[in-house]
Amino acid sequence: MKNAQCKKCLNKFNEKDIYTIQQFQYRKEPPYAWTIEFFRRLKVDEWDSFCEKCIMNYSKNSFEAWKNNSQK
Repeated sequence: MKNAQCKKCLNKFNEKDIYTIQQFQYRKEPPYAWTIEFFRRLKVDEWDSFCEKCIMNYSKNSFEAWKNNSQK
């Protein structure tokens, strides 16, 4: 039953397929503290739910922002 909703695209999906930005704590770069601050500015909380497509998009965007920021 599709009873969870993505905060970004508002599509419904199965609860077992929920993704949150907490999953970014396992990636090597950028550091999780930087990631939390990045998403705070976007008004995204650690507990907000996203579908796989949107979380992958956020992952790519946050990595690109970190990469561009660290090259300055």
